Amino acid sequence: MGKIKFGILGGGGDSLIGILHRVASSMFDKYELVGGVFNVDYQENLKFAEQLDLSASRVYENLDTLIQKELALPESERMQVISILTPNFLHFPMAKSLLENGFNVICEKPMTTTFAEAEILHQTLQKAKTVFAVTYTYTGYPMIRQMKHMIKNGDLGEIQKVDAQYYQGWINPIIHDIEKRSSTWRLNPEKSGISCCIGDIGTHAFDMLEYVSGLKVESILADLNYLYSDNKMDIDGTVLLRCSNNVKGVICASQIATGEENSFVVKVYGKKAGLKWEQENPNYLYLMQDGKPLQVLKPGHEYNSDLSLDGTKLPPGHPEGIFDSMGNIYKGVAKAILKQPYNAAEFPTMIDGVRGMSFIEKAVESHTKGNVWVDIHNY
Repeated sequence: MGKIKFGILGGGGDSLIGILHRVASSMFDKYELVGGVFNVDYQENLKFAEQLDLSASRVYENLDTLIQKELALPESERMQVISILTPNFLHFPMAKSLLENGFNVICEKPMTTTFAEAEILHQTLQKAKTVFAVTYTYTGYPMIRQMKHMIKNGDLGEIQKVDAQYYQGWINPIIHDIEKRSSTWRLNPEKSGISCCIGDIGTHAFDMLEYVSGLKVESILADLNYLYSDNKMDIDGTVLLRCSNNVKGVICASQIATGEENSFVVKVYGKKAGLKWEQENPNYLYLMQDGKPLQVLKPGHEYNSDLSLDGTKLPPGHPEGIFDSMGNIYKGVAKAILKQPYNAAEFPTMIDGVRGMSFIEKAVESHTKGNVWVDIHNY
C-alpha cells in the first residue's frame, strides 16, 4: 500500500512546530508530504516549498484553492490528511472546511478558540466520519504510555491525587515591555482566544492528567495572573481540580517562571504507589512506594506494556525525544486512516480537543467570577 498523501497548513520558514510535524510524519514511512499552504505570502510559500523539494503545482495560495484543486484530482492522488499548524484563530474555520470536504485532519492545540466552535467541529466530524487528531504531543512519549498502562492496571492502587506543573519563562521578557506585549499574537485575544497560558500549556496539563489517570475532571477553581491591567491574557495560573471518583488535584502553569525552559512534570499518587514523569527527562518514569527504594523505569525494556513498546523506536539506553513523541501520534493516525487495528490511546481525538476548550473557558470563567468552582462540560 502506498504512503498516505499529506498536506500542511502553516508551519513554514523556521517554525519549530512545522519542523516537528514534518519530521514526525516521516518517521514510520507512512506519509508523503505533497504540498500545502505554508505561508500567507504566496511567493514565500513557493520558496519554502522549493526548499522542501515539493512540486509548485501542489502549493496553493489559500485553503479554498487547495480544497478545490485537490478534490479535482483522482482520489488516489489527492491529499488524504492535512495538518493545521497555524495560529489558533484559524484552526476552527480551516478544520471545519476540511471536514466538510471529506479530509482527515491533524490539528494543533488548542483545537479552536471557543468551546462553541469546538462543539460545532464535533458535530461536523460526526457527519464527515473521517479521522481527526489533536496534537497533545506529550501523550506520545513511551513512558507516559507506560504510566497510563500501570495506572489502568492497578499498580498504584486507588488514585488519591493528581498533579501537573508546566512552567516556562519565555514570555517574561515580553510581558514587561508594553510594545512587545501588545504586538505578539499569543497575547491578542482575536488571534489566540481568551487565554494565553492556560490555553497554550495549561490545556496540555489538563489533557495529560485525564490521559494517564483515566479520570475525568468534573469541576475546577482557577486563580489566574495577568500582571498588567492592559494585558487581557493570562500568563500564569493555578487551577484546583475535582475529578471523578472523588479524586482531587491541581494544575500549576506559568509562562513567567523566569529561567524555566519547558518544565512539564506529571505526578499521580495512589494508595499503593506514586508515579512521576518529567518532560525534560522523558525517558525516566519514577515509581515511588512507601518503605521501598525509588525505582526508575526506562523505555525499550520487556517490562513495559505493548502500548509503550509500540512507541519505542530504539534499544534501551538510546534517548528518544519530542520528535519521537509526535511521531507516535502520527503513527496512530496512520493506522486509523488505513483502517488498521489501533489502540484508542495512540492519539488524542476530537473529544480531547473539545474537553480542552471547555477547560480553558471554565478556567477563565472561574477566575472572572471571583475564584469559584465551575463545572467542566460533560463530553
